[in-house]
Amino acid sequence: RTGASGVSSAAAPKGAVSFAHWRGDDRVVFEELIKKFQAKYPDVTVSQDISTSADYVAQGLRRVRSGTVGDVAAAFRGDQFASFAKAQQFVPLDSSGLVSKFEPELISAGKSDGKQLGFPYQIVFNVPIANMDILSSVGYADVPVDWDSYLDMLDKIKAKGITPFVFPGSSSGDPGQLINAMSMNMGPTDDMFAKIQAGQYKCTDKWFIDMLYKYQELGKYAQPNSAGTSVEPAQKIFASGQGAILATGSYHIAPVRKLGAAFPIDLAPPVTSAPGQAKYVGIFNATLILGINTASKVQPAALAWLEFLSEPANASVYANGTTQHTSVKGVEYTNPDLKRLSASLKKKLLLAPRFQFTDLDMRSAVEAAGTNALTGMKPEKAAEDAQLIVNQRIAAAK
Repeated sequence: RTGASGVSSAAAPKGAVSFAHWRGDDRVVFEELIKKFQAKYPDVTVSQDISTSADYVAQGLRRVRSGTVGDVAAAFRGDQFASFAKAQQFVPLDSSGLVSKFEPELISAGKSDGKQLGFPYQIVFNVPIANMDILSSVGYADVPVDWDSYLDMLDKIKAKGITPFVFPGSSSGDPGQLINAMSMNMGPTDDMFAKIQAGQYKCTDKWFIDMLYKYQELGKYAQPNSAGTSVEPAQKIFASGQGAILATGSYHIAPVRKLGAAFPIDLAPPVTSAPGQAKYVGIFNATLILGINTASKVQPAALAWLEFLSEPANASVYANGTTQHTSVKGVEYTNPDLKRLSASLKKKLLLAPRFQFTDLDMRSAVEAAGTNALTGMKPEKAAEDAQLIVNQRIAAAK
């Protein structure tokens, strides 16, 4: 055992490890892995400390600082990981021997100041998902990759009496995912949201308002009262075949399967470009960044749990059991949904830009502009409202 910087390499793993994360949907699979781990390390116990994603965003760092929670802790990519790094809450893992177990291009989100502080365990596609039986029934065996064809497809679905685009407008976080796909070919640069945060771009710029008009067009295909729909009813509309596209992400495939969805599912990002003009045809995110808490009193045991999760056989159990791709090398995908979606990993994808924001209030305001335009607000008004908050946050940071 080589150990991590700050982790005793000589100490044998023992003690009670608290594993803090927000993936309630993954609880059962992690329990299965914990049993296997504890059989290998009888002197170690692992317990999951699971919060809702909203609570974890708000309180994750504060809770793990004491060291009583989160010996191994997860962080969201973007603002939360940046705050963990700034607080020096994660032990550097460059010399832990773990780096070589992960695909190098998928773990950059776990780096800060050149140090590998954590490993993004989960690779998700933050774009809408589609019922391919419905799409095929209107002549689209493949999801179109230009705007006019996408709208044509939605028109044909609507003519069949099916809701084309199911949008959970009242959920926390989920409505904001759509801005990834809507902006990927409309932003002047790939770092468009970092530049909005820095004050170099504005929500009132032409490109952003043009994007909001496309949101407005999508609103014609959403279910009634999309502004008041939370994610669980949206999942039910999609799972029951009453809706063709669910405007969230691949992380909702497993929940809709549990609701009885038996149809083939694929990714259906709205590509806003003209035919043949798209720079990107999809979005991915590397998140659930797992690291070892600097305040932990059982770091050797925490390292052993992280090592265990990074073994291909164990990562395969996680991936196939949760319908999530992972960054671990050598994982075998047997889940039919993962096998289908694996082809998308080879396409021209942009790392989810919404997480370029490190100011959460600013991010929420910018995402709300899209939701507001889709659910009835004039695009110019939605843009002005967002920019007002952006200006306030920039001023407050000075």
